[in-house]
This record gives sequence, C-alpha cells and structure tokens, in this order.
Amino acid sequence: MAAAKENYRVELRAAARQLGDRCLYSAAKWAAELLVGIEPDATPSQSAAMDTPSSSGAAPGGRLLHLHRSGGSSFRRRMRPGGGAGSEAGTPLGGVSYVSTPIPDDDAFDAGADKYLLAKTYFDCREYRRAAHVLRSQVGRKAVFLRCYAGEKRKEEETIELEGSLGKSNVVNQELVALERELSTHRRTGAIDSFGLYLYGIVLRDKGCEGLSRTVLVESVNSYPWNWCAWLEIQSLCTSSDILNNLNLKNHWMKDFFIASAHLELKMHEEALKRYERLMGVFRCSDYIQAQIATVQYSMRDLDEADMIFEELLRTDPFRVDSMDIYSNLLRAVDINPRDYRAWYGLGQIYEMMGMPFYALYYFRKSSHLQPNDARLWIAMAQCYESDPLQMIEEAIKCYERAANTNDTEGIALHQLAKLHSMLGQAEEAAFYYKKDLDRMEVEERQGQNFVEALLFLAKHCKSMGRFEEAEHYCTRLLDYTGPEKETAKSILQGLKRAQSGFPPMDIDHFAL
Repeated sequence: MAAAKENYRVELRAAARQLGDRCLYSAAKWAAELLVGIEPDATPSQSAAMDTPSSSGAAPGGRLLHLHRSGGSSFRRRMRPGGGAGSEAGTPLGGVSYVSTPIPDDDAFDAGADKYLLAKTYFDCREYRRAAHVLRSQVGRKAVFLRCYAGEKRKEEETIELEGSLGKSNVVNQELVALERELSTHRRTGAIDSFGLYLYGIVLRDKGCEGLSRTVLVESVNSYPWNWCAWLEIQSLCTSSDILNNLNLKNHWMKDFFIASAHLELKMHEEALKRYERLMGVFRCSDYIQAQIATVQYSMRDLDEADMIFEELLRTDPFRVDSMDIYSNLLRAVDINPRDYRAWYGLGQIYEMMGMPFYALYYFRKSSHLQPNDARLWIAMAQCYESDPLQMIEEAIKCYERAANTNDTEGIALHQLAKLHSMLGQAEEAAFYYKKDLDRMEVEERQGQNFVEALLFLAKHCKSMGRFEEAEHYCTRLLDYTGPEKETAKSILQGLKRAQSGFPPMDIDHFAL
C-alpha cells in the first residue's frame, strides 16, 4: 500500500511539472492538488492511535477532512476501516490491478530551451501569436505542441477582443485548418506525443468531428494518463453511458477519476459515489474528491450532508472556488476570484430564481465573457431576455444562436430558436431550425414532445409553401403518434388530397396503419 502511494506521488509530481511547463495550468493544478490529497503514510504509533476509540476522529497532521472526523457522517458509516484499500502494493484501490504507464522523458533542455522559455513567457502573457512566432522553426515535440496550442488559443483571444455584449456568434479560428493538417501529419508519421494528440483532439472537436476526436483523445490519455484536461474533453464527448462504456481505455488508476466524474455528469449518482468512496482509500485528504462527493450528495438531495462537506472545505481552504457554484456562498467566491466564470454564473442563477432577470443578466454576461464557449451561459442569458420583464426576443435569438454554435449537447437552443422565429412570424427561419432540431433528435434517437412539435410545424409549413410531398412525409410520420397531433395530421392530409386535384385520392386509414 505504502509503495503504491509513493508511486502515485512520483507520477503526480512529474505530471504537475510537465503540464505546467506546457501551459496546461488547470491540469497541472489538478495534479498538484491530488498529490497533496494522498493520505500520509502512518507511523506505527499513529496506526495504533487510530485504532483507539478516543482517536478515531483524528487525522495524521490534522489534514483528514470533515467526512472522517464527523461521527454522524453517513459517508463515514459506509466506509470500511482502511477505506476499502487492497493490501498489495500494486493494487491499492479495492484490489484492482492497474497498468503501469512510464513517465515520459521531457525535452525541456534541448537546444531550443531558451526560445521555448521565451515563448512560454509570451504565452503566459496571452500573446499567443508572438509565442507561436518564436517557435516557428523549432521541431522539438514540446515546441511543436506550444506553437500549435498558441494557435488554438487564438480563438479565445479573438472572441474576447470583439466589441459588444454578445460578441460575434460565428467566431472561427482561421488557423484551425492548418493546425488539423499539421497535427494529422504528425500523428500519421508517429512524430506526435500525447500532448500533441490532446491538442489534435481539441481541434477535431472544434471542427465537429466528435467520433475521431474521442478516438484521438483516448490515444492521448492512454499514453499520458495524468492530463486531467484531456479526460474532461473526453467526458464532454460522452453524452450517453453507451459511448462511455465503449471507450477503449487502459486501466490506469486515473481512469477511476474519469469514470466517477463521467458518471456524475450523466447523473449516475450511485455509481459515481461508489467510485469516489473507493478512491478515498488512497486520496483520503483530497479536497477534490470531497467536493465531488458533496456534489453527488447535493444531486441526490442529501442536502445536510452536502452542506456539512462544503462548510468543511471552505474552513480548510477559505479561498476555494472550484465546485462552490453548488454552494450558497457564491458572493465570497466572486470577491476572491473575479476570473472564475462559475461563480458569476451561480450568482446569475440565484437572481434568476428570485425573479430578478436584470441582475441575473448582468452576472451571466460576466460569466460568458470569461467562458465564451459554454452553451449553458448563452442559454441562461437568452432565457433572461425572454422573461416577462424584458421580452427582448431579438436579443434572446442572438444568444440562442451563439449557444447553437457552441456545442449545445441538449439541443435547447435549436428548439427555442425555432419557437421564437415562429412567434415572430418568420416561418422560413423557424422551419430551418425545426429541421435542424429534428435531424439532431433523429441522430440521437430521441423522441418526445419536441419531436412531434417539429413534425407538425414542418407539415403545416410545407403545405403552405406548396411543397406537398414534404408535407405528406411529415404528416405520415405524425400518424404514428396518439393525441391531437394525429388528428391534425389526418386533416392536413385530407387538405392535401383536395389540393392535389390531378392525383388519385389518398387512403388516410392506410397511413394510420
């Protein structure tokens, strides 16, 4: 057990350095936080002390968190002594055997190290083009990665530079095509490392090639599993449990963190909780796991347990902002870190629930400026514009358009765009979005009220435009449903029969079958 924990420490220390050196700061922070979350090795005297009833709530170094000090915690009652950890050094988590992934050598001190250092300082100052220019003739894998990464970051830079509260709804990274060509060539020739694969996966995602993006990102984490940003990109592309279960992932211990997080995102709360409980066997001091467990408890409406955990997290780390959008103390988070978009978004949600859309809109705007590629933020702004006190439909449409162009996986934006254009009497625009929404639902094999609504609108619209064959197609599909829509479809088909005077009568009952 102790040897396995020491292996984790070695891996995470190296990962924090390597990720930070490549400007993957979120992943570097995650690795460093996870490193200090590994339970300290107990000395014999500590182990004996922990076995006594009077010291069962104590923590080595005072670092174990609230869940393990609180005698009333339901989580603690579920944990077995030792956190369910295995006894073998190589199988510390529930006796599971993991693959061994060698830590790659870093080429930080090659002949171009000085230029790389200069480029990194430019990157840190958000001078992305300047950073890429410095590395234009460098061929080392680190240099190629940072140069391409700087090119990919230009989209974010261009979006922030745009004027106006909404920005531009169709910002396109002009370097995307060149990046895809270069990175695909490196992958084909084998001259690419896991970081290049991670970047290639992002480029493919931005181009809408989600299947290939998943494949490339899986290659990246299989060769370098400590890049949490890569795992999160895969998670964003796993919109169903079937997709998640079919990923060809190596069984590295980082996979457990990913599966737990993906289960939480897919609302598979019990499964997520079980994995986090098992991970606590080694990472017993991890704030991240504690926050994830609190989020699961919140989602499962165990509010007292969630509140207790969040209070302890704030006590041990009063400047924390991660996951604090779940907690009610969001004003404190914004005061501490005004660059955290989740805190602004959380404040907007609070004002929205209070029926104060003017204030909510203010905070949603701040959040969207910090994170312009999150569809949820644009949808939230659009809903504020739609609310009764505002009724700014044109502005709502602009926000929904932005959301539709920003990987709106739930399809909310397309459906609302169709409804709003229909409400404004813009039938062609409404039909365009209903058709796009219908195509999306068919691909995802989703059927429901939105599906029926799209069929009905398109049937009526095509009839009014004289496109009788299309109208008949949509009406025929509506006959498979029960309810008033079926009767409406029959009525439309009767009208089509009368309008098509040169055609033989249609057997409506035949369609009903």
